[in-house]
Amino acid sequence: MNQINIQYQKTKIGEMVLGSFDEKLCLLDFRYRKMRRTVDNRIRKSLNADFIICSDKVLEKTREQLEEYLNEDRRKFNIPLLMVGTNFQKSVWKSLMEVSYATTSTYLQLAKNINNANAVRAVANANGANAINIIIPCHRIIGSNGELVGYGGGLPIKKKLLKLEQNNKF
Repeated sequence: MNQINIQYQKTKIGEMVLGSFDEKLCLLDFRYRKMRRTVDNRIRKSLNADFIICSDKVLEKTREQLEEYLNEDRRKFNIPLLMVGTNFQKSVWKSLMEVSYATTSTYLQLAKNINNANAVRAVANANGANAINIIIPCHRIIGSNGELVGYGGGLPIKKKLLKLEQNNKF
């Protein structure tokens, strides 16, 4: 059985769970979100691996860069990522990574970006299944009406992250 190294980190936005596999980050998520079991099971099954509490260089670098981001000292991350999901989910997550710091987009725009304008609901579901929060910035997606909608960490945290980025535009 393979091993996914995991660590828990308390941050100013809540407790996070970080996971790495094969020297790549595969998990950066809220420890107590509703979909925790679903996300964890998908990662374990896809990688044929178990979670083991253990640190490594990738997790140390992630903790450091996450703290820098939350302290408004970092806008981009340079951590190797391992996206675990379907090809469709991965296409949505890659498109999410193109949403610039301190900007927002919509599910409809994401669907258009992956050349599938009719897949708005599927795009929203893929967004919700994102296991690498903040680095894959699903918090930057809002409803077409400009309202804050769904976020694994809860809407108050989403609002806090968007405000942090707005305050840190250089």
